[in-house]
Amino acid sequence: MPPVLLSRTLDPLLGIFTGAFAYYLYETNLRTAPAPEQKLANLVHWKIEKYRNNRAERNVAGASSDADLSRVFAQLKDE
Repeated sequence: MPPVLLSRTLDPLLGIFTGAFAYYLYETNLRTAPAPEQKLANLVHWKIEKYRNNRAERNVAGASSDADLSRVFAQLKDE
């Protein structure tokens, strides 16, 4: 097992903080900054919109299948 730098609980927190800070510096540095449409906030927004659209399509498809099921149940009640 590798030696402990600070403590067993602070080492992972230090690693997470260092990684987040490095990514922040990467996105805000004028020389290495990605294009505005490639920034993390825009990519997350795009992914959320894609998820919402897929969920809305599934809900519409699910509503039609629910209508089909209610029609089947109504026919079974009549018999």
